[in-house]
Amino acid sequence: MVDTGDGHPAGEAAHGTGVDRRSRLVDAAVDHVTAHGIADLSLRGLGAAIGVSHRMLIHYFGSKEQLLVEIVRTSERRRRELLSQLRLEPGLSPSGVARRLWRELTDPRLAGQERLFFEICGHALRGRPEAVPVLDGLVSDWLEPLAAAETAAGVDPAAARNRARLGLATVRGLLLDLLATGDRAGVDAAMEEFLRLYYGSE
Repeated sequence: MVDTGDGHPAGEAAHGTGVDRRSRLVDAAVDHVTAHGIADLSLRGLGAAIGVSHRMLIHYFGSKEQLLVEIVRTSERRRRELLSQLRLEPGLSPSGVARRLWRELTDPRLAGQERLFFEICGHALRGRPEAVPVLDGLVSDWLEPLAAAETAAGVDPAAARNRARLGLATVRGLLLDLLATGDRAGVDAAMEEFLRLYYGSE
């Protein structure tokens, strides 16, 4: 990509809208964080890694923290998309979907994304203005698809929403446990116990 020097990318009209370019930059940033983590991450270093100037990143995102918020949001969206794909696989039970998703979420390659998620959430909960937007949809964006799956299986809508919230909280809590303790066997066993309680003998 080429920067014109004033923060605006050259050839914008020829290569799509600013929204499209911004989305592509976020996707590239997520891929970089997945591969390399967030240690010592700077806009200048990230820009060099994904082929743009740090001025272009400032133009589209305003600050490093605002870009990190978008990375978290995009990572969460990708996981919801993965969940949707897993549900379409023939012969895969709801508990089987949950186990597959858990294996994906606990892949060591995603540890950098998980750390970033909790770091940005912590900043948002302390009221840092640039991080606060990450709280929008942090729970509700997941509750809708999770509850819909429950109601499709015959669960009462109110109970389905409660079960969805419980499931989401359990997964996030165990991910934090894994980052804090490194006890993969322990968190896997806890997840299996939760799935047994959640789905019964399925």
